[in-house]
Amino acid sequence: MKYLILLVTLILSESLFALGDVEAGKAKSQTCIACHGQNGISPNALWPNLAGQKDQYIIEQLKAFKEGTRVNPMMSPIAKMLSDQDMENVAAYFSQVKD
Repeated sequence: MKYLILLVTLILSESLFALGDVEAGKAKSQTCIACHGQNGISPNALWPNLAGQKDQYIIEQLKAFKEGTRVNPMMSPIAKMLSDQDMENVAAYFSQVKD
């Protein structure tokens, strides 16, 4: 029974599903803080907080900006400069930041 509980705990652990490197994401996030604020807490109601967002959500949004299925004059050009790994790293960083 102990092994079953341990297995379920490990399977449900979010850290097992993290795709990116938190430290690399923190370094890459320096561009993001201009609008989304230090540590992902936006100083402006027009821009969303990134702190604590699900990593998959952040990745999906960045890919949508990059692919043009979501358009924003500020975010689209920034997203186009990001590799898939960059997106995963930034998402890993912001998803673990607590607001």
